[in-house]
Amino acid sequence: QVQLVESGGGLVQAGGSLRLSCAASGRTFSTYAMGWFRQAPGKEREFVAAISMGGGRTYYANSMKGRFTISRDNAKNTVYLQMNSLKPEDTAVYSCAASRGGYGLGLGANYDYWGQGTQVTVSS
Repeated sequence: QVQLVESGGGLVQAGGSLRLSCAASGRTFSTYAMGWFRQAPGKEREFVAAISMGGGRTYYANSMKGRFTISRDNAKNTVYLQMNSLKPEDTAVYSCAASRGGYGLGLGANYDYWGQGTQVTVSS
């Protein structure tokens, strides 16, 4: 069992930055690939970024490439999402997720555990 708790969301103006954190419980964090997803009101959940178990490989949705950076610190059981050049359309609840299998990381169905999410609001 892995419990995930996100933090770092908030209100920011367009063009600003935020760094989200996702802290995981347990001693097996390094055996999970990690991902970030987001869901805006009235829209389906959307893949944002993912990172392999060791952190050597990262994956991004096309619309986030160059603006968002995912990273992890296995010693701290934490995964991060640095978001720069934020746009109003980035407004959503952002959730982290853990994947034991570490494959198909663009699909939510391939994740085993989810956090509750943190709200990010970008004002114009």
